[in-house]
Amino acid sequence: MKFDSNDLHASLMHELKNHLGLLAITIDGIPLQNDAAHDGVVDDARLLCQRVVERLQQALLIYKAANGQINPAIDAYSPEDLVREMRDTAVALARGRLEVHCGIAPETPAIGFFDRTLIEMALINALHNALAYARTAIWIEAGVEAGRLTFTVRDDSDGFPEHILSGFASGTPSRGGGTGLGLQFARMIAETHVNLGRGGELQLVNQNGAVFRLLLP
Repeated sequence: MKFDSNDLHASLMHELKNHLGLLAITIDGIPLQNDAAHDGVVDDARLLCQRVVERLQQALLIYKAANGQINPAIDAYSPEDLVREMRDTAVALARGRLEVHCGIAPETPAIGFFDRTLIEMALINALHNALAYARTAIWIEAGVEAGRLTFTVRDDSDGFPEHILSGFASGTPSRGGGTGLGLQFARMIAETHVNLGRGGELQLVNQNGAVFRLLLP
């Protein structure tokens, strides 16, 4: 039997991702003890496990992109439902360390058209970054900007480091203290969403903290 090494590697990554997902669920079940040493280690292990799951998801996305397989499954979804689910995810991950807020602008449509799985992947990556660097709070929001549906994750951190912003602007993952690889994936996800010749966009700005914004046509 002849194996395609690329398909085999993709299958192994998928299996590892699933095992790590189960490990993350197991770590979530470890009760906090109101002891900083214990609780800090558990939280660090849980977040690290979920970051590795993210990276494996992104590796699978690279494989699909290299083989021309990224075709977003556009369907009708509620932006408000997605934001509230992301809020619940952030609350569970924060475990009381941070305040988590969600906001739905009045002009937000009841229904938006996007690939929910891909957009959720991008937002979860942004949430993990916000959880790692926020001082006291993060916000998850939906709205409309220039006729495009927007999803925003922002925090009250020191903002994105300059090497991340410059690497993102040039389209090259930074070699500095953080790679910015997750941001490049989020931009790729945004750009796969096209409607009437208009593509999606990822914006990064520093405004009283780090602001991550997906704009979808």
